[in-house]
Amino acid sequence: MSAIENICVYCASSQRCDAVYHDAARRMGEILATRGFTTVYGGGSRGSMGALADGALAHGGKVIGIMPRFMQELEWGHPKLTELRIVEDMRVRKHEMLSQSHGLVVLPGGCGTFEELFEALTLKRLGLYVHPIVLVNTRNYFAPLMAVLEHMVAEKFMGPLHLQMWQAVDEPDDVPRALENAPPWSAAAREFAAIR
Repeated sequence: MSAIENICVYCASSQRCDAVYHDAARRMGEILATRGFTTVYGGGSRGSMGALADGALAHGGKVIGIMPRFMQELEWGHPKLTELRIVEDMRVRKHEMLSQSHGLVVLPGGCGTFEELFEALTLKRLGLYVHPIVLVNTRNYFAPLMAVLEHMVAEKFMGPLHLQMWQAVDEPDDVPRALENAPPWSAAAREFAAIR
């Protein structure tokens, strides 16, 4: 196994989206488990979150959920996780999820998923999170987002180097290779500090 051990996964709890997204999440969990990674995620039992955890657990994977207290009180937590950590609020949850990880995988989701992704990208831009970030582009879901990010570069709100902060793959099966082959960011972090 590589130096990457814990993978944080951002994904959604929606049960109304197309089932293809849940299938991709379940497959993502299976792949992480069979490759020996520990999955760190938001702890939920529904939608893509539940499918991710179920896929990993069904293949003997270790799954750590991190959930704010108010969500646990609403009984949103997955009952079969290796570990479910309860934290005080969403801010602490996000910090714990990233700080426990050696890589980030982002599955399609709503505003919460995008908010988490943009915080991770911001921290990476600042050199505070230097690990790989991989978007799983199921049904070309992230294409509009990637166009906006490229537009930010074209309009000089970011530099061309920032386009290396993430990779996009079409299938969950492509994620391990993307994690292992991501451009090293610790060296790049010194360079981008001058790009405003």
